[in-house]
Amino acid sequence: MRTPAARLRYHHPIMIIHILGPVTRHILFALGYATLGVVLSGVIFLSLSLKSGPELEVWHLAHLANEYRAKKDEAIQTLDQYRKREEALFRELDDKVYSQIPEASRTRINRFNKGSWVDPTSYKINWNRTVELPANRPRAGYLLLHGLSDSPYSLRAMAEKLNAQKGWVVALRLPGHGTAPSGLLRTKWTDYTAAVRIAARHLREKIGPNVPLYLIGYSNGAALALEYTLAELEGEALPKPAGLVLISPAVGVSSLAALTPWQRRLSYLPGLHKLAWIDILPEYDPYKYNSFTLNAAEQIYYLTQDIARRINRLDKGEGVKNVPPILAFTSVVDATVPVNALVDTLFLRLAPNNHRLVAYGVNREANTASLLSVDPVRSADVLLHRKLPFDLVLLTNTNANSSRLVQRIKRANTQSIKVVATNLQWPEGIYSLSHVALPFPPNDPIYGDVRTSVKTGVSLGNIMLRGERGVLQVPANQLMRLRYNPFYSYQEQLILEHLRPRS
Repeated sequence: MRTPAARLRYHHPIMIIHILGPVTRHILFALGYATLGVVLSGVIFLSLSLKSGPELEVWHLAHLANEYRAKKDEAIQTLDQYRKREEALFRELDDKVYSQIPEASRTRINRFNKGSWVDPTSYKINWNRTVELPANRPRAGYLLLHGLSDSPYSLRAMAEKLNAQKGWVVALRLPGHGTAPSGLLRTKWTDYTAAVRIAARHLREKIGPNVPLYLIGYSNGAALALEYTLAELEGEALPKPAGLVLISPAVGVSSLAALTPWQRRLSYLPGLHKLAWIDILPEYDPYKYNSFTLNAAEQIYYLTQDIARRINRLDKGEGVKNVPPILAFTSVVDATVPVNALVDTLFLRLAPNNHRLVAYGVNREANTASLLSVDPVRSADVLLHRKLPFDLVLLTNTNANSSRLVQRIKRANTQSIKVVATNLQWPEGIYSLSHVALPFPPNDPIYGDVRTSVKTGVSLGNIMLRGERGVLQVPANQLMRLRYNPFYSYQEQLILEHLRPRS
């Protein structure tokens, strides 16, 4: 016979309320109405506040049915099939976005206006698509994975350099990217991981069984490279990578991203579609979305959680073993992934295997340092005094009176710090690198320190605007963010040394 408490579990909630006393019922009804009132007030407030913001454009609303989805596209097993679907996707993009933009949006700095300064289809190679650079008798194969809201262009310079050195390169366009910002409303992190596996198997087939295969990932692409590597270590039948290069790796995302599904679900209600977006901005960048969806943040959170679970399963108390050598680069003032999060969630969980983290410090030359709100390099300095299972290289000023840089090198499992001079120097006016700057050389035609010309159309890396606040459609701090790496040649040299096939 069931107890009264047990019997209550089998009753409908309304029946339970009637079983309770009248006073309790009145309290519950009052609480229910109060809660409903708060929710309705919140919805009304959101509706009114959203009306005052930017309107959603056709590129925010277009549903591109030809985008790859892992669950519905299980028949797509080869990169050739993936790229064939990509061709159909870009034809659909032309029909649903390029040909549908209103006359008012046909400006010289709208990427979806054919013939504009920032139209990516006007270049010889549209680096918003998957790009494959083959090589005769390749020395190595390289799978390049771009960041969230980016495109294969973010690793273009590295792709061309590796191909020139007889590397077979695949720069993969991840699902939801390179088309319109609306592509990131529906894509899932498992779509990304499935596409990476297709590309890796294709690359292994092209280079043969005995040629080394490397993964190079930027931001979210670095997380995907890690997920792939850990999956192979757990026994999934995948081509084994010989090494990894991680640039601004996004592996320590804030847990606040776990709250995004609730706001995203509210966006399905009539009049609340803007809630699906974190940013709604003009699309003047040919190779990166400026507008950003909640779903994108949600998916990278799920991806990093999967990585954490895999690390926990593989770490038997001595760090994850057999991870191929990792070379990673980060800025100590990375606004996306703080250096401490990168160290704690990844590098301290790995068993020693020639892993190395290179951290770009801030410009601590006296005149620059006095303008900083805090000393953001302090956490990196603390790392130099800890015993670490990986090599740490911190690039920082020689002293407070010099803009020249030295390498402070701390070898794995040692306490000594070696100081090595460099020929690097902070350029005037630059106080730090940024998360988005690291993969781009100073001479990049779009994001580099170059002037606008007829050939390049527009340079986004050298925007110098002055005027009254509150006038621009784009936040001033976004325009101030450094878009290129003044120390790219140093970084490239380290990468090439790391990727050199070991005999």
